[in-house]
Amino acid sequence: MRSQSPLIICFGDSLTAGFQSPTRDNPTGRETPYGEFLQLSLGRAVQVCISGICGELTGEMVMRFQRDVLDHQPRCVPILGGTNDLGWNASPSDIMRNLITMYERTRATGAVPIPVTVPSIRVEDAAGSREGQEWLNDHVARRRQLNQLIHTYAESKQLAYVDLFTATMDPESGQLVAMYSNDGIHLTTEGYRVFAERVAQILKPLVGRNEPS
Repeated sequence: MRSQSPLIICFGDSLTAGFQSPTRDNPTGRETPYGEFLQLSLGRAVQVCISGICGELTGEMVMRFQRDVLDHQPRCVPILGGTNDLGWNASPSDIMRNLITMYERTRATGAVPIPVTVPSIRVEDAAGSREGQEWLNDHVARRRQLNQLIHTYAESKQLAYVDLFTATMDPESGQLVAMYSNDGIHLTTEGYRVFAERVAQILKPLVGRNEPS
């Protein structure tokens, strides 16, 4: 049964689960999913659920999409996947096929998919060698290729999308900004807050907004 408040399901991998590597400020590596900040931003106007599994590939996301997302009849579904695929050197086009499957299955139910671009990475000592810099350039380039495919798809379907890559990237180096990631892959609390803010900007006109109590 559909919730009285519009249901938002944040779907993805560890970046949706809110994984953080342990730090002095967060010694247990406590998860801080952006969906929690999104719920605070939107208040009781919506019900936000989080469905993120660490280490998941987009092919695995497709396999659980019906059960974990569509069966619950969401109004909107922010979808972020591809980071782990890229880590296993999957091609951007193969990743995009899986993402499109989820976007299109969402649209077929009358719900709204919100594509999210994959963030960059950060390697502190990459510039110390030619090999390191070439490795970094290749990984960032493949992210840019995937994100361009996401951008093109969203524009072709007139969908608003979240450009998390640009929102958390250092424009000079192309790498993740240090304040947004303490391990070069996952986000910090501040990074997840930025993620939530960008999603909220899209959702507010779609679902309305009440102040949190």
